[in-house]
Amino acid sequence: MQFVISDTHFYHSDLLGDNDFAPRDFPTVEAMNQQMITAWNDRVSDADTVYELGDIALRPKHYLTPADVAAILAQLHGHIVLIKGNHDYRDLFKYLAQHNPTMPDGRPKYTFHDVGIIVKYDHNQYFLTHYPLFFGITHQTYNLHGHIHHTMMPYDTNINIGVDAPERQWVKPPLPFGAPLTFAEVEQMIAGKHAFLTQQKKQG
Repeated sequence: MQFVISDTHFYHSDLLGDNDFAPRDFPTVEAMNQQMITAWNDRVSDADTVYELGDIALRPKHYLTPADVAAILAQLHGHIVLIKGNHDYRDLFKYLAQHNPTMPDGRPKYTFHDVGIIVKYDHNQYFLTHYPLFFGITHQTYNLHGHIHHTMMPYDTNINIGVDAPERQWVKPPLPFGAPLTFAEVEQMIAGKHAFLTQQKKQG
């Protein structure tokens, strides 16, 4: 099975508690990290693939090393396709490439993309990027992205799949914080956002 997720921001202490950017109701980064690890592993097996669309972890000052981030990622099930976000850095990807475990199926755990990747599912085409893209008029083509956290792009072709994305409100039943999304759940988000934006236009 394939999953998508973005903006896990492991170790990002500035997000804890109430803030105007992306509030996370955890007492410590350790509690936040463990919640996301648990939510991930409850859904994902080592046979699955997870597309992580960037901002894996914040690199605070000088104390978070590539080895620290690798230790978190090593706890996560599945093959992980890493797309570079603005808080990801070249040294991290180099370190992960040098310490890339071989999974039971003989393939490496990590693969890397600087900008994005295209995935097809159920006759739709998905552009997976960290930053939201502007498409114009499209047909069965969507941009799955992160970066803007608890903000929505005003287009139903852009779906924020970050851990704290507002589009997650349309996934039923609701998922625990940090859970990667299936593409079937992405389709729920697309339908929910389309209905929401259509209603807004009627009211406006």
